[in-house]
Amino acid sequence: MQEPKLYLKQNVQCEPLFNQWYAWTHLIAPHTAAMFIANLHLKIMKSYVAAPQIHANAVKNPAMLGGPFIDYQGGRVDEIRALADRTAKESAHMIEFAEAIKALNGLLNNEAKGYSLEPLYEKIPQILKGYVELVYDLNNNASIRFLEGLLYKSRYYNPEKQSLLLSLIDQDDRAFALSTPRLPDDKSLQLKIPLANEAIDELFKMKQVPQTLSYIAERLRLTLDQEELFKTFLTDEQPPELQNYSGEGVRARYFGHACILLETRDVSILMDPALSYSYENGIERYTYEDLPETIDYVLITHSHQDHVMFETLLQLRHKIKNIIVPRAHGGNLEDPSTKRVLDNIGFKNVIEIDEMDTIEVPGGSITGLPFFGEHCDLNIGTKAAHLISLKDKTFLLAADSNNIEPELYRHLFGLVGEIDILFLGMECDGAPMSWLYGPLLTKPLDRKMDQSRRFSGSNYEKGIQIVDCFNCDEVYVYALGQEPWLTYALSLKYTEESNAIIDSNKLIADCHSRGIISERLFGHKESVYA
Repeated sequence: MQEPKLYLKQNVQCEPLFNQWYAWTHLIAPHTAAMFIANLHLKIMKSYVAAPQIHANAVKNPAMLGGPFIDYQGGRVDEIRALADRTAKESAHMIEFAEAIKALNGLLNNEAKGYSLEPLYEKIPQILKGYVELVYDLNNNASIRFLEGLLYKSRYYNPEKQSLLLSLIDQDDRAFALSTPRLPDDKSLQLKIPLANEAIDELFKMKQVPQTLSYIAERLRLTLDQEELFKTFLTDEQPPELQNYSGEGVRARYFGHACILLETRDVSILMDPALSYSYENGIERYTYEDLPETIDYVLITHSHQDHVMFETLLQLRHKIKNIIVPRAHGGNLEDPSTKRVLDNIGFKNVIEIDEMDTIEVPGGSITGLPFFGEHCDLNIGTKAAHLISLKDKTFLLAADSNNIEPELYRHLFGLVGEIDILFLGMECDGAPMSWLYGPLLTKPLDRKMDQSRRFSGSNYEKGIQIVDCFNCDEVYVYALGQEPWLTYALSLKYTEESNAIIDSNKLIADCHSRGIISERLFGHKESVYA
């Protein structure tokens, strides 16, 4: 009897992991991964083991949403203790690497006074020798340049620490990704395979193309026990056929947060992929089932965990032709190369663009534009807004741009002219710098400094200046992380008193008073520009 072919259920959740922690760019790049292990993961786990009930109480407090608290209701302490012990043992070289970075920064602060740095090379900690270059800027401020390409070829990059955790999802609630390690249970299946493994592509093709259990089990190297659980993730029910857009003009679809899909008959462009799974929660949304068969271009605006979402990208990898990412400045600890990250976890045709670079696409073009803000005044190169021209329509996806320097947009207007449709993020409070970049710091940041340097986008006054500058026909506020299926990645929950809601309401009302179509996007939306 011929073995039946089955589909992967549409609500199979796939969490990519590194050392059991939810993987994002800073956990893939070796030098930043070392800092997060030493300065965040171990500290959180040790804190939980010492006082699990404090963590349990904290995660119930809305004011502490997104804080460094493990969300296991005070349970599974022995498993967290075992994970901490295993991490300390198996990642000892990474912890030593992080300590050496701190020591080298201290050395530069004390001894690099504008004279030649060559005598300091002999004082570099042995573990860093040959992996770093000592450099000055033109104001004689010394810093470390990491040789990223070499680090990926060293023992500090270990794909064996990567894995996938599969389970069925039927609700939005999930523990905050950056503070709770993922522990398998009797309803989840951990695939201990590197993220670059091509078997992952074979797995997610099964959402549309059926395959036999024996075929996929062999490629995923499933044990007999794992096969039994894996069977519950499969179905013989055929999913709806994926539909490519075949209409006139351009179709724009909003999938939630910063994820926008632009399609014509000839090309598909997907920005900052962050997709919901298919299950009922009372909020209408687009899912993986609403994507075309192939995606010609994926655009990444910046490397934060809610914009480079491996959970979505890995499920789409088999259908992505090209990924366009902003170019890193090169070797800064706070600015690892997004291209190198994606290259090393198995993505093909990853294209770096710099500010004002243009790529021609069928029926139009994609241009990378600079944007300021949302990065706490750090020297970050891996960020870009995108100007997309299709079928005589222009779309500016400004992501989390904070319009702290209006002259930037005046210069851009002189080059690109009026914009038809603007998408603008307005999370105008933003978390303090230590929330995301804290593990990379080698000395404590003064609290007042920390609070002043934030991950903030434009408020009403700054946003309306962008609208005025480009004389937009339509203005959409997006990238607020309001969708409940993304709370696990952003830890954001708004009320009508939140500044992001107040200011975006003001911007939308101002646009309406001028005859400009405007809306704060939520859940899903489709527009066709014929």
